[in-house]
Amino acid sequence: MSSFDRIVIIFNPQSTGDAPRSAEELRDELAGRLPTMPLELCPTHHAGHARELAREAAGTGCPLLVSVSGDGGYNEVVNGVMDAGNDRAVCAVRGAGNANDHRRTTREGPLADAIVAGDVRRIDLLRLTVGSGTGAQTRYAHSYIGVGLTPVVAVDLEKGGKGSWKEIVSVVRAFSRFRPFPIRLEDGRRRTIDSLLFANIAEMAKYATLSEDGRPDDGRFEVITQRRTGKLRVLATAVRAATRGLGRQPGATHYSFTTLAPMPLQLDGELLELHADTRVAVDIAPRALATIF
Repeated sequence: MSSFDRIVIIFNPQSTGDAPRSAEELRDELAGRLPTMPLELCPTHHAGHARELAREAAGTGCPLLVSVSGDGGYNEVVNGVMDAGNDRAVCAVRGAGNANDHRRTTREGPLADAIVAGDVRRIDLLRLTVGSGTGAQTRYAHSYIGVGLTPVVAVDLEKGGKGSWKEIVSVVRAFSRFRPFPIRLEDGRRRTIDSLLFANIAEMAKYATLSEDGRPDDGRFEVITQRRTGKLRVLATAVRAATRGLGRQPGATHYSFTTLAPMPLQLDGELLELHADTRVAVDIAPRALATIF
């Protein structure tokens, strides 16, 4: 195998889903199948540590960085690799924690088999820019960026578990907490939005289907918009996402707006707080990440 020169497995010892055991099992299996490959287990110790570990490990050579985590932990590893700026670094994820939509929707077989085969591919990322000028901050998402109701419903669905009644209860719970928020689009028009989601994958939280044909390697993201339409219609849309899916959605490579009130934003499940009068831009970063499914 020549795709990478070492394997670094990053995991959170405090993660739900027994990430330490899963990381050790993967290490042991790879040690048996790749006896000459250097292997390292790297536990995290605080929030943001996975990004630091990934940035350091990705700085040289051709490493494979495996995140044993949920979507949020993998987001940190991906951003660490992007910080390092090393195109030869490869990422992979083994699902642990509350949810890993990215692994579930891209999985093609056992991860260890793909690692042994060295089957490296490139996928797109979502690039989020918050602010403008020299004060702008950039982060990447492997799966989705969202504001408003839809991503929060998805998180609540994961907590609620599978089953039609549990799904509906989760949707109603999330729905009751949120109100429409105002934004100004790039062309100056104002909109009041219940939900705005930019998706690099077609599904979230196991049961919410966002689009029919979204893929992480098609050079675009799907834009799922719910304008202010009244509570009953918003609730019906959220329930449809949890049960039947939302159908075909428009694609884009760039979308920007300015917040007109404070609001939360979710980035692969991680929560960011946006201030009023903040410019937000989402762009596709085509083939930005080398990965193994």
